[in-house]
Amino acid sequence: MRLLICSVVDQASVAIRDALLSLAAWSEAGMFEGSPVWRRDENTIVTIERLHLGADDVDKSIEQTTGMRFDEVLFLSRHKAASGIHTLTIHPLGNYGKAEFGGKDETLVPSSPHFMTSLLRRLRIEAVGLPFEVSFEVTHHGPFLEKPTTFIEIGSDESMWGNRDAARAIASSILNVDEIRCPVAIGIGGGHYAPRFSEVVATKKVSFGHMIPNYFIETADEQTAVKYIHMAVERTSGVKSAYIHKKSMKRSRATFLRHLVEDAGLEAIDSEDLADSDF
Repeated sequence: MRLLICSVVDQASVAIRDALLSLAAWSEAGMFEGSPVWRRDENTIVTIERLHLGADDVDKSIEQTTGMRFDEVLFLSRHKAASGIHTLTIHPLGNYGKAEFGGKDETLVPSSPHFMTSLLRRLRIEAVGLPFEVSFEVTHHGPFLEKPTTFIEIGSDESMWGNRDAARAIASSILNVDEIRCPVAIGIGGGHYAPRFSEVVATKKVSFGHMIPNYFIETADEQTAVKYIHMAVERTSGVKSAYIHKKSMKRSRATFLRHLVEDAGLEAIDSEDLADSDF
């Protein structure tokens, strides 16, 4: 069962929850922190009173209170960026370095590659015609949970957080996602919004788990780069490959990372390989 978490102090989160409730028939299944718990098929909506980033292990509190058990978690959230670009984003959780925005230092949360990637594909369909870009973000921020967890967000500023069309597109994506199980890869390279990884899943049969951007790995020494790769692998179930965004870095760096990936027991995939790949 999938746990959908809404924060009552997050305008976008509430908008997505309300869109979910309006698009389908839900059954009330108890209370949590003074708000109703809603259940439909494999999804359960729970509203919490605090912001998501500090809600470490909130799933355990919900399970204890409701008596339910969940296999994975999806946080409904706002997204803020200085660019102000209207974007709907999806990403895994965790911190490669210091936990400046929740979670734990140098600790990743288990990712949910098939669900997260399938949700991105569906959201691109549901958001057609809306003034929003749709993309992955790389792994970042908290909270810390032990279950596979994903964030889905409306951004990138306050003017968009309550946008009903965006909330409805996200809600419809959650309700209608067709989870496709493809070969699993971690992503290495590129920027925060993971444009290449977002493009790849549109046409290639791959499910992305954790993603490591250039700003962490491009200048990392070998020991640190190996640590990041192993962190991503350990928290991405079923991973067999690493997609290296070779064009986002110097050729020598891409070759260096390819060797590290292969030493970790993964198949290294890049833009040139994909032309002839089963992905």
